[in-house]
Amino acid sequence: MLIRPSRRDVLRYAGAGAGAAAIGAVVPGALARPADPWDRAADIARTVRAPEFPARDFDITAYGAKGDGTTLNTAAIARAIEACAAAGGGRVVVPAGRFLTGAVHLKSNVNLHLAEGSNLLFSTDPAHYPLVFTRWEGIELMNYSPFVYARKQRNIAITGSGILDGQGSAEHWWPWKGPWGGTAEHGWREGMPDQRKARAVLFQMAEDRVPVEKRVFGEGSYLRPAFVQPYDCENVLIEGIKLRGSPFWQIHPVLCRNIIVRGVDIMGHGPNNDGCDPESVDMMLIERCTFDTGDDCIAVNSGRNEDGRRLATPAQNILIRDCRMKEGHGGVVVGSQISGGARWVFAERCVMDSPDLWYAIRFKNNALRGGLLEDFYYRDLDVGTVSRAAVTCDFNYEEGARGRFVPRLRNVVVERLRAANALRVIDSQGLPGAPVTDITLRDCSFDGVSQPSVVRFTERLTLENVRVNGRPVETLG
Repeated sequence: MLIRPSRRDVLRYAGAGAGAAAIGAVVPGALARPADPWDRAADIARTVRAPEFPARDFDITAYGAKGDGTTLNTAAIARAIEACAAAGGGRVVVPAGRFLTGAVHLKSNVNLHLAEGSNLLFSTDPAHYPLVFTRWEGIELMNYSPFVYARKQRNIAITGSGILDGQGSAEHWWPWKGPWGGTAEHGWREGMPDQRKARAVLFQMAEDRVPVEKRVFGEGSYLRPAFVQPYDCENVLIEGIKLRGSPFWQIHPVLCRNIIVRGVDIMGHGPNNDGCDPESVDMMLIERCTFDTGDDCIAVNSGRNEDGRRLATPAQNILIRDCRMKEGHGGVVVGSQISGGARWVFAERCVMDSPDLWYAIRFKNNALRGGLLEDFYYRDLDVGTVSRAAVTCDFNYEEGARGRFVPRLRNVVVERLRAANALRVIDSQGLPGAPVTDITLRDCSFDGVSQPSVVRFTERLTLENVRVNGRPVETLG
């Protein structure tokens, strides 16, 4: 069953095909701005629905899989998925045991179900991940398959209470990062091969608009594969599972519509171990998840630089609620691969707390990305400790002002955020000629604040009933 959002529920808008100023052009028939923006969040919750599957099970052991932790089960799992899809769909069941595998490619109408006590243990041999059409740090290319991957499929799921174990560690995958300053030992030493050369080549290919099919990487490039990546899929459910030991980004839906990530436990402290990166998606619900990560917990993206402008597909209509964020660079983050723009992102009733959590709310952009970011609403956030600032808006991220595209961020509303221990309230830094605009903090309290806020190239920062260290304030900076 293909679920299509109603006319009332969906707002699409064009990207920056003719430059950053074009981002935000509304297509005919688009919705008007609601009187109460949270009505749109309620519409997202009502509209996004989990796919349904026939009541048929395909146990991978019936297709030759062995849960001994050493037998490579890639082919057996593929046979089970093929049989399930050919029968019209159902569940491909991974029973209790440790099942070693290479890349798992899902097909339409297949629910990969991990039973209690099951562990999909992903091989550390790169040869077990064939080249596929994928996206890496916001750029399309041919690279190692993500560990669990689907492209152009409908009605797919990963469910259950089992574990996906990527075996990322200081021995496997993580050293490919090269230099890194994270909290975990990642194994790289000077003189070891790493991603830096291939990364630079890929970025230049994208700027030169080299066709994606000719951007071929893989062996010898050291570009780590993502963990779970549905690509250009409709009706996606990821529910209940645990992710451990990711080589790179963990849950990374790209160009997908109607996605639910629910009740997932994500823990990975390796380099670039973002928890969930919705990229150029439309209509997504993230709820009741736990994030304990080596990078941003949730990072909304829409493509890097020229590739993001070429595809011109924003991330929009995303509702995040009832999640727990522990270690990470940011709790709810937008950017930095954000050239296609983003809008209508909501977060509510989340708990964020760790001395190794840098920010609760974070925006990252620069003048190489450009892009219009607008309409972000956050409420009822319970923040314990953040080590840098409760809120940051950073247009100086990475390359900063060294570009010709205009980053824009406007209309951010934060209500009832309570921070027990934040170094500073806000760090908002736009660029000359590209200010951050229209940020409202309402009914918020910030305690444990020891450093003044940083407010540069920021216009219309509004405080309504805001208290800092127990005292009402009318200005910050």
